[in-house]
Amino acid sequence: MSSYLKELEKYRDIDEDEILRTLSPEELEQLDCELQEMDPENMLLPAGLRQRDQTKKSPTGPLDRDALLQYLEQQALEVKEREDLVPYTGEKKGKPYIEPKREIPVQEQITLEPELEEALAHATDAEMCDIAAILGMYTLMSNKQYYDAICSGEICNTEGISSVVQPDKYKPVPDEPPNPTNIEEILERVRSNDKELEEVNLNNIQDIPIPMLSELCEAMKTNTYVRSFSLVATRSGDPIANAVADMLRENRSVQSLNIESNFISSTGLMAVLKAVRENDTLTELRVDNQRQWPGDAVEMEMATVLEQCPSIVRFGYHFTQQGPRARAAQAMTRNNELLRERRLEHQLEPGDTLAGLALKYGVTSPETCSMVWILRKRRMERKMYTQIRMTSGHTQLRGRNKRQVQDVPMVKSSPHLARTWPHPPMTSLPLTSLRSWIHRSVCQRKLLLRS
Repeated sequence: MSSYLKELEKYRDIDEDEILRTLSPEELEQLDCELQEMDPENMLLPAGLRQRDQTKKSPTGPLDRDALLQYLEQQALEVKEREDLVPYTGEKKGKPYIEPKREIPVQEQITLEPELEEALAHATDAEMCDIAAILGMYTLMSNKQYYDAICSGEICNTEGISSVVQPDKYKPVPDEPPNPTNIEEILERVRSNDKELEEVNLNNIQDIPIPMLSELCEAMKTNTYVRSFSLVATRSGDPIANAVADMLRENRSVQSLNIESNFISSTGLMAVLKAVRENDTLTELRVDNQRQWPGDAVEMEMATVLEQCPSIVRFGYHFTQQGPRARAAQAMTRNNELLRERRLEHQLEPGDTLAGLALKYGVTSPETCSMVWILRKRRMERKMYTQIRMTSGHTQLRGRNKRQVQDVPMVKSSPHLARTWPHPPMTSLPLTSLRSWIHRSVCQRKLLLRS
């Protein structure tokens, strides 16, 4: 280290100004080029800052592309080609390959009838392809050729046996025509409560203003004839979802609601699901294919709503979690089973309403609603209680839990009548199965007549 310092001591008293005055212009230009800070590896800098300008010639003018190409072609023609080490003479060397003749063993020699031999000799490639498919030689052709020959009764293979797989030519499918629904007309018919309007379909109409959709949902609150309400692919967001939720809280005629393929977030879906709990007439709900995944909380809420709303028998959504999917599947199975039992018990037809049940049984609609609820509750109690013990004048139903005991009064037994439930009054007639009650009454009368 000390020797290095001593070496630098001799440069301390040098006069730089004196040295620069003695340099020539060429030396000063060279010194200027050496002192320039260049970064040739930085690709972000322009070429003038990555490489020193070493061009000494003056510019010749603007670029002439044709002249440049002509100069390059002339220079390429003037360059002498490299001579081959071994000149090409076109002489063929070696012997050509001759395939040896294979002798067919005696056990493989098959002689067909003259008609078949002649037919095979004059068969086309398409016919040979169909014959190979019928004989099960699927390795000689593509899958399309094989299945076309098997399934079709005519010769449809025109290219013959070939190992080249060609793509299928599909017929172009035209786009669906636009939705011809007139939104202003539908809005007026909903407001006027038109009896003939039972379906509102605004699918794939993407230029509906948000205030108009809000007015439509507001008009749906008092409508009593629309059964299906569909807003698929209308670019609806959370404001429309909140309007639909308010509509479900007051409307009691809509049975099918479809809001798939929209921009509804988890907040809007939660509002719709909360409103579904307060609606007992909705049987079909579809909320799938939104812009973003609603989340685990919304899927759990969907499963809970399906469990608490037995009226929903069709639900459209693709669950991503196993837990909510299993709960929803079990709830949908239960809801459809309850609907089937109620249809068999009261001979309901698809499309029957609570008002129709009221006219059928001679009661008011609130009593019919209570009838459906009480029947459902009584059916769940029958499934829950499994053991039946007879006591004096009472039937004791004991469930799986021994603490759950219910005493139901029974009619005292008689020598001619079996132990049955007491006849209900006319006001509570829909609370039991009308068909089973009539059948039981007829049987009792027959027993009385026999006695």
